[in-house]
Amino acid sequence: MNTTAIASRETDEPRGLAKRLKAATHNQHDALDKRIMGLDPFGSRARYATFLKIQHDFHQEIDPLYNHPGISTFIADLSERRRLDLIRQDIVDTGGTLSDIRHSGDLIAVPNAVGWLYVAEGSKLGAAFLLKGAEKLRLSESFGARHLAAHIDGRGIHWRRFTAAIDAIPFTAADDARAIEGARQAFARVRFLVEKHFGTINHNERVAKVSPPPTAQ
Repeated sequence: MNTTAIASRETDEPRGLAKRLKAATHNQHDALDKRIMGLDPFGSRARYATFLKIQHDFHQEIDPLYNHPGISTFIADLSERRRLDLIRQDIVDTGGTLSDIRHSGDLIAVPNAVGWLYVAEGSKLGAAFLLKGAEKLRLSESFGARHLAAHIDGRGIHWRRFTAAIDAIPFTAADDARAIEGARQAFARVRFLVEKHFGTINHNERVAKVSPPPTAQ
């Protein structure tokens, strides 16, 4: 990332990195949302348990990014935003078995990591809808659906703080492109985990070959 040179943006591009990420991943995001809800993750406790496995695998993979020194400089509350521990408690609440936490690989570059975090943080907005589904299974923010709870300041404010922070990172046009690539990789990774855990994976599909981000120990 070049912190001294910020490339000019085309006039027809959305202003701000967060809006550019949203525009670049809209179709992929929409398809993922429809796929997940089409699998009825709140149809039963058993299906919700599968949903928790997806959440656990994804957040386990990205958890080290919440301590990324190159990003925490710009996002002061970065480490406080992680949800892996809450997901693990939800698994315990619902009678599941916890696996050991595994982190591997090297720390990825800031722009790519920001793209992955954009997907993770953005999912907190949709969690309001998911929480209603969990409540039908007699789960709540204090039991079984802790990771879907809103931040004490509200989902909107919490999200806007994040987007304001990433918009302020002095990215070049090349950095922006890498952030978009990271966001697309993250959406693809979640899609892979959805198909894997719900047992609907097609190993001939490109999504089946998506790898998790390299992360720090």
